Amino acid sequence: MNLPQEFKQGKIRALAKLISAVENREEDYQKVLADIYHQRENSIRIGFTGSPGVGKSTLVDCIARSLLERNERIGVIAVDPTSPFTGGAFLGDRVRFKGLDGSANLFLRSMATRGSSGGLSGQTDDVALVMEAFGFDKVLIETVGVGQVELDIVDTCDLVVVILVPESGDAVQTMKAGLLEIADVFVVNKADRPGADRVVSDLISMLAVKKKHHGEENDDIAIISTEGTNEKNIDKLLEAIDSRLISKIKSGEMEKSKRARLRKKILRIAQERFVSETSKSLFETVQVDNLIDGIISGKDDPFSAAKRIYEASPVSN
Repeated sequence: MNLPQEFKQGKIRALAKLISAVENREEDYQKVLADIYHQRENSIRIGFTGSPGVGKSTLVDCIARSLLERNERIGVIAVDPTSPFTGGAFLGDRVRFKGLDGSANLFLRSMATRGSSGGLSGQTDDVALVMEAFGFDKVLIETVGVGQVELDIVDTCDLVVVILVPESGDAVQTMKAGLLEIADVFVVNKADRPGADRVVSDLISMLAVKKKHHGEENDDIAIISTEGTNEKNIDKLLEAIDSRLISKIKSGEMEKSKRARLRKKILRIAQERFVSETSKSLFETVQVDNLIDGIISGKDDPFSAAKRIYEASPVSN
């Protein structure tokens, strides 16, 4: 297989092909990932999450361009809803990130969620690994924006930027604690709109309550007001990201979170293989169509049918 060698030579075409192979779970893709795994150096993954319409793409565009100006190599993963017709991503990366075209130090990739409900595709972590091994200094990951707390981003990223808008005011009051747990930096975007100060005040109050009840230091969790379309305070946002990264590294929090992510990754890889191979084996031996016929005729039900499939598996023995 020539692809890994071309990949190691830094050929963009090989990078794109390998990402596609990983997304499609092609045969032996895990062997290729294992081969390139230790090419990764000190790349950092930064996640951007928030409800639809908060301006995630605009802010990712701004941050990416700022990092490029620092001569960093940047990979961008934009996780989009899955098209019900093609199975691919609804939106194209270059449709949303127009300001990033033409840089040799940048690679953009849109991914479909493919049924994942937490805002990140199940393959996102592996695609980020590919980008790291290719030599990108930072990988920026924008979630699909499903309008809920996207906790799975913590299992993929080193740092999480949670984006809100002034219209989020009432929502902030009813946020689940999960949002406070995953955020390293809060951004109130579109801050020129009425209500921005209120959202900032609510966030400050929430962090103070968390500190009081849990005794946690939140002084380095910044709250930045931005206007993405006008590029206002993007420099402050980048400073906050840099500062939080340094803090997490010095405190050992980064190492701790990486170990936790590795634990989950190992389990995920094992589970994927188990489910794939077990399902294939079961459906070759169990007459599923006969079970379906029984359910439709009223002689059986889905729960009993599933139980019989389980009992036929090696796990139950």
